[in-house]
Amino acid sequence: MTETRAERGRPRTFDRTAALAAATRLFWERGYAATSVAELTEAMGIRPGSLYAAFGDKKSLFEEAVHSYGRSPVGAFMGVALEEEPTAYAAFARILREAAVIYPDPAHPAGCMTICAATNVAAQDAEVEEFLRDLRNRSLDVFEVRLREARQAGELPDTADPRALAAYFAAVVQGLSQRARDGATAAELAATAELALAAWPVARL
Repeated sequence: MTETRAERGRPRTFDRTAALAAATRLFWERGYAATSVAELTEAMGIRPGSLYAAFGDKKSLFEEAVHSYGRSPVGAFMGVALEEEPTAYAAFARILREAAVIYPDPAHPAGCMTICAATNVAAQDAEVEEFLRDLRNRSLDVFEVRLREARQAGELPDTADPRALAAYFAAVVQGLSQRARDGATAAELAATAELALAAWPVARL
Protein backbone atom coordinates (compact mmCIF):
# COMPACT_ATOMS: atom_id res chain seq x y z
CA MET A 1 0.00 0.00 0.00
CA THR A 2 2.85 2.34 0.82
CA GLU A 3 4.41 1.72 -2.60
CA THR A 4 1.08 2.33 -4.35
CA ARG A 5 0.58 5.62 -2.54
CA ALA A 6 4.12 6.72 -3.41
CA GLU A 7 3.54 5.89 -7.06
CA ARG A 8 0.30 7.85 -7.03
CA GLY A 9 2.09 10.79 -5.45
CA ARG A 10 4.71 11.04 -8.15
CA PRO A 11 4.24 13.83 -10.68
CA ARG A 12 3.21 12.72 -14.13
CA THR A 13 5.98 12.78 -16.70
CA PHE A 14 5.41 14.06 -20.23
CA ASP A 15 7.33 14.95 -23.34
CA ARG A 16 8.05 18.64 -22.79
CA THR A 17 9.14 19.20 -26.40
CA ALA A 18 5.97 17.66 -27.78
CA ALA A 19 3.83 19.60 -25.32
CA LEU A 20 5.51 22.86 -26.32
CA ALA A 21 4.99 22.05 -30.01
CA ALA A 22 1.28 21.49 -29.37
CA ALA A 23 1.00 24.79 -27.51
CA THR A 24 2.89 26.61 -30.26
CA ARG A 25 0.52 25.32 -32.90
CA LEU A 26 -2.54 26.28 -30.88
CA PHE A 27 -1.28 29.81 -30.19
CA TRP A 28 -0.28 30.18 -33.85
CA GLU A 29 -3.69 29.04 -35.03
CA ARG A 30 -5.93 30.92 -32.59
CA GLY A 31 -3.80 33.73 -31.19
CA TYR A 32 -2.93 34.42 -27.58
CA ALA A 33 -6.20 35.91 -26.35
CA ALA A 34 -8.47 33.28 -27.89
CA THR A 35 -6.52 30.36 -26.42
CA SER A 36 -7.52 29.31 -22.92
CA VAL A 37 -5.44 27.39 -20.40
CA ALA A 38 -7.98 24.56 -20.58
CA GLU A 39 -7.54 24.33 -24.34
CA LEU A 40 -3.77 24.41 -23.95
CA THR A 41 -3.67 21.60 -21.40
CA GLU A 42 -5.99 19.50 -23.54
CA ALA A 43 -3.84 20.00 -26.65
CA MET A 44 -0.63 19.41 -24.68
CA GLY A 45 -1.99 16.32 -22.95
CA ILE A 46 -1.15 17.58 -19.46
CA ARG A 47 -2.89 18.88 -16.35
CA PRO A 48 -2.92 22.57 -15.43
CA GLY A 49 -0.54 21.91 -12.55
CA SER A 50 1.99 20.38 -14.93
CA LEU A 51 1.70 23.35 -17.27
CA TYR A 52 2.41 25.82 -14.49
CA ALA A 53 5.22 23.69 -13.04
CA ALA A 54 6.95 23.19 -16.39
CA PHE A 55 6.30 26.49 -18.18
CA GLY A 56 5.11 29.03 -15.62
CA ASP A 57 1.94 30.92 -16.51
CA LYS A 58 0.19 31.23 -19.87
CA LYS A 59 2.23 34.30 -20.83
CA SER A 60 5.53 32.53 -20.12
CA LEU A 61 4.39 29.52 -22.12
CA PHE A 62 3.44 31.79 -25.01
CA GLU A 63 6.80 33.54 -25.01
CA GLU A 64 8.61 30.20 -25.00
CA ALA A 65 6.38 29.02 -27.84
CA VAL A 66 7.20 32.10 -29.88
CA HIS A 67 10.94 31.61 -29.34
CA SER A 68 10.56 27.95 -30.30
CA TYR A 69 8.75 29.00 -33.47
CA GLY A 70 11.52 31.48 -34.23
CA ARG A 71 14.12 28.71 -34.12
CA SER A 72 12.15 26.41 -36.42
CA PRO A 73 12.66 26.35 -40.21
CA VAL A 74 9.25 27.95 -40.66
CA GLY A 75 10.08 30.82 -38.32
CA ALA A 76 13.78 31.27 -39.03
CA PHE A 77 13.79 31.43 -42.83
CA MET A 78 14.25 35.22 -43.00
CA GLY A 79 17.36 35.21 -40.85
CA VAL A 80 18.77 32.28 -42.79
CA ALA A 81 18.25 34.11 -46.09
CA LEU A 82 19.94 37.26 -44.79
CA GLU A 83 22.90 35.20 -43.57
CA GLU A 84 23.34 32.95 -46.58
CA GLU A 85 22.66 35.13 -49.60
CA PRO A 86 25.64 37.10 -51.00
CA THR A 87 23.67 40.22 -51.95
CA ALA A 88 20.88 42.15 -50.29
CA TYR A 89 18.64 41.78 -53.33
CA ALA A 90 19.11 38.01 -53.33
CA ALA A 91 18.35 37.89 -49.61
CA PHE A 92 15.13 39.89 -49.81
CA ALA A 93 14.02 38.10 -52.96
CA ARG A 94 14.49 34.80 -51.16
CA ILE A 95 12.62 36.07 -48.09
CA LEU A 96 9.56 37.14 -50.07
CA ARG A 97 9.53 34.08 -52.31
CA GLU A 98 9.89 31.69 -49.38
CA ALA A 99 7.22 33.56 -47.41
CA ALA A 100 4.87 33.07 -50.36
CA VAL A 101 5.38 29.30 -50.06
CA ILE A 102 5.63 28.93 -46.28
CA TYR A 103 2.76 31.14 -45.10
CA PRO A 104 -0.08 29.32 -46.91
CA ASP A 105 1.39 25.82 -46.38
CA PRO A 106 -1.46 23.61 -45.04
CA ALA A 107 1.03 21.60 -42.97
CA HIS A 108 0.79 24.28 -40.28
CA PRO A 109 -1.43 27.27 -39.38
CA ALA A 110 -1.40 30.00 -42.03
CA GLY A 111 0.75 33.10 -41.77
CA CYS A 112 3.53 34.08 -39.40
CA MET A 113 3.05 33.39 -35.71
CA THR A 114 4.78 36.59 -34.56
CA ILE A 115 2.58 38.66 -36.87
CA CYS A 116 -0.81 37.12 -36.21
CA ALA A 117 -0.73 35.65 -32.68
CA ALA A 118 -1.46 38.92 -30.86
CA THR A 119 -4.66 39.80 -32.72
CA ASN A 120 -7.40 41.21 -30.48
CA VAL A 121 -5.24 41.18 -27.35
CA ALA A 122 -7.11 42.47 -24.31
CA ALA A 123 -5.85 45.44 -22.32
CA GLN A 124 -4.66 43.21 -19.49
CA ASP A 125 -2.48 41.32 -21.97
CA ALA A 126 -0.77 44.38 -23.42
CA GLU A 127 2.62 42.95 -22.45
CA VAL A 128 2.07 40.11 -24.92
CA GLU A 129 1.32 42.55 -27.71
CA GLU A 130 4.41 44.56 -26.79
CA PHE A 131 6.53 41.40 -26.74
CA LEU A 132 5.56 40.52 -30.30
CA ARG A 133 5.86 44.12 -31.48
CA ASP A 134 9.41 44.24 -30.13
CA LEU A 135 10.27 41.05 -32.02
CA ARG A 136 8.90 42.48 -35.25
CA ASN A 137 10.75 45.75 -34.71
CA ARG A 138 13.98 43.86 -34.13
CA SER A 139 13.45 42.16 -37.48
CA LEU A 140 12.95 45.59 -39.02
CA ASP A 141 16.23 46.72 -37.50
CA VAL A 142 18.00 43.66 -38.95
CA PHE A 143 16.54 44.47 -42.37
CA GLU A 144 17.81 48.02 -42.07
CA VAL A 145 21.33 46.93 -41.12
CA ARG A 146 21.56 44.65 -44.16
CA LEU A 147 20.26 47.37 -46.47
CA ARG A 148 22.59 49.98 -45.00
CA GLU A 149 25.51 47.62 -45.62
CA ALA A 150 24.24 47.09 -49.16
CA ARG A 151 24.23 50.83 -49.80
CA GLN A 152 27.78 51.11 -48.48
CA ALA A 153 28.82 48.24 -50.78
CA GLY A 154 27.29 49.94 -53.81
CA GLU A 155 24.33 47.59 -54.15
CA LEU A 156 21.98 50.50 -53.54
CA PRO A 157 22.27 54.08 -54.76
CA ASP A 158 23.33 56.75 -52.26
CA THR A 159 19.81 58.18 -52.46
CA ALA A 160 18.25 54.97 -51.15
CA ASP A 161 16.82 55.17 -47.62
CA PRO A 162 17.65 51.89 -45.83
CA ARG A 163 15.08 52.47 -43.08
CA ALA A 164 12.27 53.23 -45.50
CA LEU A 165 13.20 50.26 -47.67
CA ALA A 166 13.37 47.99 -44.60
CA ALA A 167 9.91 49.20 -43.52
CA TYR A 168 8.60 48.53 -47.02
CA PHE A 169 9.79 44.93 -47.04
CA ALA A 170 8.55 44.38 -43.48
CA ALA A 171 5.13 45.65 -44.55
CA VAL A 172 5.14 43.31 -47.54
CA VAL A 173 6.04 40.34 -45.33
CA GLN A 174 3.25 41.23 -42.90
CA GLY A 175 0.85 41.61 -45.81
CA LEU A 176 1.78 38.19 -47.19
CA SER A 177 1.12 36.70 -43.75
CA GLN A 178 -2.31 38.28 -43.50
CA ARG A 179 -3.26 37.34 -47.05
CA ALA A 180 -2.30 33.75 -46.27
CA ARG A 181 -4.56 33.89 -43.20
CA ASP A 182 -7.32 35.11 -45.49
CA GLY A 183 -6.89 32.10 -47.77
CA ALA A 184 -4.57 33.40 -50.49
CA THR A 185 -2.78 30.67 -52.43
CA ALA A 186 0.97 30.28 -52.83
CA ALA A 187 0.66 31.32 -56.48
CA GLU A 188 -1.15 34.53 -55.55
CA LEU A 189 1.39 35.36 -52.86
CA ALA A 190 4.26 34.63 -55.24
CA ALA A 191 2.83 37.12 -57.73
CA THR A 192 2.62 39.71 -54.97
CA ALA A 193 6.22 39.01 -53.98
CA GLU A 194 7.44 39.60 -57.52
CA LEU A 195 5.56 42.89 -57.74
CA ALA A 196 7.13 43.98 -54.46
CA LEU A 197 10.62 43.09 -55.68
CA ALA A 198 10.10 45.27 -58.74
CA ALA A 199 10.40 48.26 -56.39
CA TRP A 200 14.08 47.47 -55.70
CA PRO A 201 15.88 50.77 -56.40
CA VAL A 202 18.86 49.48 -58.39
CA ALA A 203 19.56 46.97 -61.11
CA ARG A 204 19.28 43.41 -59.84
CA LEU A 205 22.62 41.90 -58.91
